[in-house]
Amino acid sequence: MEWFISFSKPTRQMGFSFLFFLLFYHLSLPVLTVNAFIGTYGVNYGRIANNLPSPETVVVLLRSARIRNIRIYDADHGVLNAFKGSGIEIVVGLGNEYLKDMSADEGLAMDWVKENVQPFLPGTQIRGIAVGNEVFGTTDQDLWEGLLGTVKNVYNALNRLQLTSIIQVSSPHSEGVFSTTFPPSSGAFREDILPYMKQLLQFFWEIGSPFYVNAYPFLAYMSDPENIDIRYALFESNPGAYDSKTKLHYDNMFDAQIDAAYAALEQLGYGKMEVIVSETGWASKGDANEAGASVQNAQTYNYNLRKRLAKKKGTPYRPKMVVRAYIFALFNENLKPGPTSERNFGLFKADGSIAYDIGFKGLHASAASSIYSLKGVLLTACFASLLLILTS
Repeated sequence: MEWFISFSKPTRQMGFSFLFFLLFYHLSLPVLTVNAFIGTYGVNYGRIANNLPSPETVVVLLRSARIRNIRIYDADHGVLNAFKGSGIEIVVGLGNEYLKDMSADEGLAMDWVKENVQPFLPGTQIRGIAVGNEVFGTTDQDLWEGLLGTVKNVYNALNRLQLTSIIQVSSPHSEGVFSTTFPPSSGAFREDILPYMKQLLQFFWEIGSPFYVNAYPFLAYMSDPENIDIRYALFESNPGAYDSKTKLHYDNMFDAQIDAAYAALEQLGYGKMEVIVSETGWASKGDANEAGASVQNAQTYNYNLRKRLAKKKGTPYRPKMVVRAYIFALFNENLKPGPTSERNFGLFKADGSIAYDIGFKGLHASAASSIYSLKGVLLTACFASLLLILTS
């Protein structure tokens, strides 16, 4: 079909058609919303433990490491109060347990936002709400059905409170949403979740939200250590992988996993939607059957990942789309259930010392020196606060 514009005498019908075209064009574009991520590097702050530093100490730790983006898995008021005035941007979590009821009741979403988000603004820089976590990785179809309704109700609540310009709504997914990821160009979503995923992606496109995925080369390597080169998983020198369809070469699995997500999105018509990694990391300790879980590998992966993100570059398939990622996790969490690896993803130990050295400024490799460093930062902060009080 050929499109043309006639410049003959305008008619009422032509005016209506032009207005309809403008309306259609406007509705087909994503709404511009807040960017919930500063720079390229963030960290997940999980708290399933009974020995972690106070949230106030965590703020000092994050600021000394110059980490400006965090995700938490709830909307804990103690944490949100502690981060007031810190300059650190936070994505809060709305757990899967809320989805079934909140999807059917917009009032519940409004109540949740009014109780857990609005009172902490603007002092605490809440920049996003993650609705659910790896919902399509569960077998509970009621959760699948409830996700979109909850996302819409939370967004509508933010909209009514005029907060959509500063708070982004999203939902992180596991690699389990894909039926295939290798080669990256073959990336595709599972058939059984397509009816739900298509609707969710359409809404996220309309409100300008990215696609969040939890990408773990560690888990991929652990599942098939016989056939996956660990150097490929750790960003180390290796032969890499070649995608014959796109004629692109991959020297690390992390980029390949992201491009598989881009390929899957493209198949459904959302090739321009940004992919952000909501979780990635490597366990420093594991059970006998958890191949690759070691301090050395965790240090190598997270050090090389940090260097890769600092370059602010894209992937082979999306070279202009800068990769951004949240590392899992800030601390080892001693009460997490499951295999040993689940309790050993932390960049930091519970006492505030680093689990291994990946180059954070002001932190040291040994536990003792890290504690002294942390105490020094705390004393400096207290002294500065005292000076402000005395001079005010």
